[in-house]
Amino acid sequence: MSISAAEVKKHRTKNSCWMVINNDVYDVTAFLNEHPGGEDALLKYGGKDGTQAFEDVGHSPDARELMKKFKIGSLHPQERKFYVDPCNKWKWIMLALAAAIIAGVAARRYYAPG
Repeated sequence: MSISAAEVKKHRTKNSCWMVINNDVYDVTAFLNEHPGGEDALLKYGGKDGTQAFEDVGHSPDARELMKKFKIGSLHPQERKFYVDPCNKWKWIMLALAAAIIAGVAARRYYAPG
């Protein structure tokens, strides 16, 4: 089911708490009292996109499996965001660093007096 961001925004209370994680919409109302980080951790992102906070915490595979039962749909395709996998981002940073080092060594050899 496709859900608009405007509809998600309507659900940001203890009585109805929806949030977006990686473009999927979750109704976490029934999980508020069970969340190990407390209900405030979820309510803070009620009606919003909580992807960054969710990924920053580093949820376990068990937590990711558990959240499947709370999924109620996905954001409308025109409202979806592109997320960079943190591991993939570091791979590109390391590749760019290696390329810079290689370029520096090559330039030093090329321009070295001799």
